[in-house]
Amino acid sequence: MNPDIPLSIPDRLEAVRARIRAAEARFGRTPGSVRLLAVSKKQDVAAIRSARDAGQLAFGENYLQEALAKQAALGDPRLEWHFIGQIQSNKTRQIAEHFDWVHGLTTAHHAERLARQRPPGLPPLKVCLEINISGEATKGGVLPDQAATLLAACRRLPGLELVGLMCLPAPALDEAAQRHPFRALRELRDRLASPGCPLPVLSMGMSDDLEAAVAEGATLVRVGTAIFGPRH
Repeated sequence: MNPDIPLSIPDRLEAVRARIRAAEARFGRTPGSVRLLAVSKKQDVAAIRSARDAGQLAFGENYLQEALAKQAALGDPRLEWHFIGQIQSNKTRQIAEHFDWVHGLTTAHHAERLARQRPPGLPPLKVCLEINISGEATKGGVLPDQAATLLAACRRLPGLELVGLMCLPAPALDEAAQRHPFRALRELRDRLASPGCPLPVLSMGMSDDLEAAVAEGATLVRVGTAIFGPRH
């Protein structure tokens, strides 16, 4: 392959899939146990279409109006849309109506609104609680010691399916340091899980640290730059 020719989105996508497969093998994970979410925020419809045509069907968006425009332009019922941005109360109805997943639930108030506004003809909205696993003042999410309270407030709401936890830890330079917050999230999940609410999903890991996340039990990695290149 000529290094002077930029990789296409299908080539980048396959490279990310290969990284995931290699990490699964390296860390003794079941093949296929880690799902890939393509984070398509600030990417155009043509880029998403290119990834879709290469077999990627799950996409993550941060900005509601941008996402709604893309959904309308693509008009593809096969696509699975994940909202991974900050939730605002005046946007919960559109999130509840137009998305399949929410990564980043941080308050019982938003959970109640999403549950109430989820159209009855749609499957339950799959929800991950966002945990501020590194305790950063500038990051969203609930602190680990507050997670049980939020879980209790959300788990029985109709229209929602509480499936797991997500985090966005502080960047780290080496794999050992990257693994630490992911391990902490997995251990928190293990403490919170119960037969009635097993929390099977760990949404963690991105372009620069997905191997560390897979090592610590990620079931879904959120990758943008490694698939689409730099954002516009």
